[in-house]
Amino acid sequence: MKVQGWSGFLLGLVVSGLVLFSAVGGALADRLFVIRPLDAVLPRGTALLDGTSEERPRIAVPSTVTDGENVIIQVAENAQPSVVTVAIKKNVQRPNSIQFGPFGLFQLEQPGESQLIQQDIGTGFIVDKSRGFVVTNRHVVSDTEAEYTLIDNEGNEYEVQRIYRDPINDLAILETTADLPALPLANSEEIKIGQTVIAIGTALGEFRQTVTTGIVSGLGRGIEASTGFSTERIDNLIQTDAAINPGNSGGPLLNSRGEVIGVNVAMAEAENIGFAIPINVIKESLDNFESTGEFNRALLGVRYKLIPQETALLNDVPEGAYITDVLPGTTADSAGLQTGDILITVDSQRIAEIQGGLAGIVNQKSIGDAISLRIWRDGEELTLTGTLTAASQ
Repeated sequence: MKVQGWSGFLLGLVVSGLVLFSAVGGALADRLFVIRPLDAVLPRGTALLDGTSEERPRIAVPSTVTDGENVIIQVAENAQPSVVTVAIKKNVQRPNSIQFGPFGLFQLEQPGESQLIQQDIGTGFIVDKSRGFVVTNRHVVSDTEAEYTLIDNEGNEYEVQRIYRDPINDLAILETTADLPALPLANSEEIKIGQTVIAIGTALGEFRQTVTTGIVSGLGRGIEASTGFSTERIDNLIQTDAAINPGNSGGPLLNSRGEVIGVNVAMAEAENIGFAIPINVIKESLDNFESTGEFNRALLGVRYKLIPQETALLNDVPEGAYITDVLPGTTADSAGLQTGDILITVDSQRIAEIQGGLAGIVNQKSIGDAISLRIWRDGEELTLTGTLTAASQ
């Protein structure tokens, strides 16, 4: 009886354990294994248990390239045949070498040898296929004694036959033998802050056809840029955070439709800020060439700094352009402008109220136009007159 009682107790314990295990196991199975309909797990074309087969819809796999990336890829692919690298070719004299004569008693100087160098220095792009016109920055082709060649995205080289330099806006148009497609030009008056932009150029003068992206981060910016004899402040620039490195200068800044909205011109000392000249300036030059056969622009001939309203009030002077230098032989020189003058108006247009400042006003003028200049000098207002002459090449 005792044995049977003990055996019964053990048997009951085992049975209870099995029941408990089954319940727990079932609960775990419910958590670990989700029972799905058969058609949810069988791949397309899988045989069913009754020997038949059934086509199942494929699971959509997301693309590795987004629609936004596809736009950038397409713009870059379409634009690259029109973008060229600007290379300089010039004979450079090596420094003189110093040698000692016999016994070290005489110091002889040997003339250095001439060495031909060729180096990628900037970027340009085609704006007129029939004439082979290429746009770049003036500072890229500022050496008048050097030869320049253009290299397309396939490595073909083209001769530069003539250079038209615009010192006011740091622009140059190259006449070449290149027979490459031209890029479409946008209306830069329609640019909006925040819109996507794409820059293409020879980054660091080494990596050709480099593509970078960003947004328009500001409009109407002005920078002090020295590009040679007749440099003035460059105003009304497009500001972008697209990476623009040395060598990108002169390359196109494109919108998402693949149209050029600006010409990359400078990289600020701060990170992630670059600038571009609005493409409408180039369009005006092309229109001028169509009508006159020349790219010459009217030149006032001053270097200056704009005086904002706050500075003017603090110093009890008018708003305008503070003249820091007058270039000899120019309109400003013949009209009698002096260093230290504050130019207030040009033909009754207040410089402080015009988009682009002084450069914006002068860009609207033509060679030979008579102009009236109202200035502030030593506490008095004076009126000067002059006739605009052509910018020197």
